[in-house]
Formats: sequence, structure tokens, C-alpha cells
Amino acid sequence: MIDLRQPGIKKVVEVASRKGVALDIRPLPGSAHTADEAAAVLDADLGQMVKAVVFVAPRPEGRLVPIVCLISARNQVDLALLAAVTGEVAIRAASAQEARELTGYSIDAIAPFGHGREVRVLMDQDLCAYQWIWAAAGTESAVFRVAPRTLRMLSNAVVAPVATASWMTARRAFWSGATTPAPAH
Repeated sequence: MIDLRQPGIKKVVEVASRKGVALDIRPLPGSAHTADEAAAVLDADLGQMVKAVVFVAPRPEGRLVPIVCLISARNQVDLALLAAVTGEVAIRAASAQEARELTGYSIDAIAPFGHGREVRVLMDQDLCAYQWIWAAAGTESAVFRVAPRTLRMLSNAVVAPVATASWMTARRAFWSGATTPAPAH
């Protein structure tokens, strides 16, 4: 049973509700500690699992500009691509403390939206290949199922090639003369 009064879940539900979306939130057993384990419990492909990874772009005065990347669990963020897409010169992964301060969520439960402050969100294009994807609902023990375009709308995300696997697939397709790159699944 999901306790909708948990602060993280409550934030996620409120943001979705304000945008007219009712979320399908599901509990995860305590044994599902990794994306692989969560995918197995949900009978989903690993690529359908959304990892929300926080990066920061430091400013000269010491302020950190947060960037949240919503990435397929099959992929990893390519920092060079992320820098190119964002136009930021220096980007690094946020520490666990920075991620919590910048998003309001613990590093193991970062939801794709409801961060409590303005956060730039980029979404891995590979997530768009699925009818449904699964993301953290603001706690380690709950996820929600959502269509990729709905997630993009809820998180105000920009879909961009920020994942190593996406870029490599597109590059191989380009150099092989293929007209449409195959999904990296």
C-alpha cells in the first residue's frame, strides 16, 4: 500500500494533479534496490526504467545551477554531450547532499519533477521509444508508470541526445548510411 502522505510522493502527486494528470503509483518491495531489480518486479524492460541523475554547473560566485537528466537505465550520461546540449562549460555530477538540497529528494529517490525550485531537466531520447516508462515517485519504495510524452510535459523536459548509448547508435547509423537509427535497446 502506498502512503500518499509521504512528502516525496505528495509533491509528485500534487505537481501531476496541477497539470491534470493522475499518476499510476506502484509500491516496490524492499528487495528492489537497483534498476534491474525494479524492472524485474514490474515486468518491464530495463530501458523503461528512468534514472534521474543530478548534475551541477558551478558559477564563479559559488552558486550551483542544477541540471537533472532523465536517462534510460540502459544508458549513461555523456558529460561532453551534456555540456554541448546545455552550453555549460563545466559540469559535474552532484554530490548526494547537493542533489538533496537542489531537488528536495534523496539521491535514491529523485523524482523527475516536483523539485521545489527551478531545475533544468533534459530527457534521454531513448525513453521515447517506449509506450510506458517507470520513474521514482519521490521515495525509494514507489514508482509511477507514465507515457514518455506525459513525463516530458510534467517535468518540462527537453528531449536531447545526452546518453552515451543514444549518441553511439546514431553515430553508427550515420556512418553506415542507415536512414533512421535503431533504438539502443
